[in-house]
Amino acid sequence: MIHESVYELRKNMVGSLGVAHGKVEILDAEKLRRQDIDALVRDAVFGSEPVKSYARWLIWEAGQALNARPGSIHDFYIARSRNEWQDRTVPAMNLRFTTYDTARAAFRAARATDAGAFIFEIARSEMSYTEQKPAEFSACLIAAAIKEGFQGPIFIQGDHFQVKASTYQKNPEAAIQEVKDLIAEAIPAGFWNIDIDTSTLVTLEPESLDEQQYHNYTRSAEITQYVRSLEPAGVTVSLGGEIGEVGEKNSTPEELDAYIEGYKKALAAYGDLAGLSKISVQTGTSHGGVVLPDGTIAKVAVDFDTLKVLGERARQHGAGGAVQHGASTLPEELFNKFPEVQTLEIHLATGFQNLYMDHAAFPQDLKQQIYRFLDQASADERKPTQTDAQFYYSTRKKAIGPFKPELWGMEQDRKAALYNALEAQFKFFYEKLNVVNTRSLVEKIVKPVEYHQPMPASARRAGDDLGLAD
Repeated sequence: MIHESVYELRKNMVGSLGVAHGKVEILDAEKLRRQDIDALVRDAVFGSEPVKSYARWLIWEAGQALNARPGSIHDFYIARSRNEWQDRTVPAMNLRFTTYDTARAAFRAARATDAGAFIFEIARSEMSYTEQKPAEFSACLIAAAIKEGFQGPIFIQGDHFQVKASTYQKNPEAAIQEVKDLIAEAIPAGFWNIDIDTSTLVTLEPESLDEQQYHNYTRSAEITQYVRSLEPAGVTVSLGGEIGEVGEKNSTPEELDAYIEGYKKALAAYGDLAGLSKISVQTGTSHGGVVLPDGTIAKVAVDFDTLKVLGERARQHGAGGAVQHGASTLPEELFNKFPEVQTLEIHLATGFQNLYMDHAAFPQDLKQQIYRFLDQASADERKPTQTDAQFYYSTRKKAIGPFKPELWGMEQDRKAALYNALEAQFKFFYEKLNVVNTRSLVEKIVKPVEYHQPMPASARRAGDDLGLAD
């Protein structure tokens, strides 16, 4: 049930949440977890704009009270550069679909394995086709943590906050401003980990590596300064840079040196600011994997030697290490290799979507509806040589937003099977990437900041009606 008004929503929260003087008080945490958080998160996703903003504010403030708070992984990664920990690879997991229930599965797996070093993320492009703005995404994650009783920092990351090369060629400042506008929306929503992706601006025509990386590192430094100007008190947003497009040629140590040395010089012009905590590199993978005509995924050879060398080079420059993108569709037997070569972070996305949409419990009639939708909505993306399997595999992510109500409203028995399978998959990654038993390590290094969002005007009006506000 979606509440029709802020007044109705607040009235139904009486008993679990109290609101007074612009602050939220937990009156009955068990009631909140048992039933009310489910209603709140649905309002945060599907309600009218006033209801959404109020529900998201209540979720955020409840998370502050229950120690389910957004955090920055910056200090944890800088500790790695000092060799305070090693042999672990932090999974950064893109949640495209049913974020609340999927995150619940991830938190259950984390509690079962005592994991604390993991990231939830969403890319700029994913926000568009999954219809998830930053405030909605973070609300779902915090609500999931509350539901599952998870406490500690929640690392929420903006993945590939990418400058569009085509826009940059026509109007450089407009292209940069698009990313700045997204950052200005994301940071107040708890996105305190951001991957700055200006690798699209690398030009290979110049002879010197410095010239090739020039637009990449100067714009990375400019965006870094902008992020630092928006940080809440006590927060150092974890920032990542990128030296090459995922799916293109493998990165080299010389390219990394050219990028980070140029970046440091460019950043120094803005003053004494914290720099990057990680650098994304290319070592042979591609986003989503390469699908063959029969719908299976082509095998990929990851250059682990290069990944190891690049990670060591990144640490020499003061960052935590190198980041591997496009890895979720790799063979399962490869994942233990990433901690062995000291990969700092690994990005996992399409594999979760594949498990979800190809699982036997996923309704076949819904899948056919999605495919019929794609036949029309994504017809211009179909290549003449593509089979149906290749076309649907490459485009079905575009149906996640339009079919959000159907995915959220699936029957409970089907949902149980799907999210149990996802929970097992999250646990697999925590174990293979060796982030089990990291909760105490994270809590030792990362100190979550208490940060209160302003009460929406609609909440004040509803509170007045109920005698709950100033």
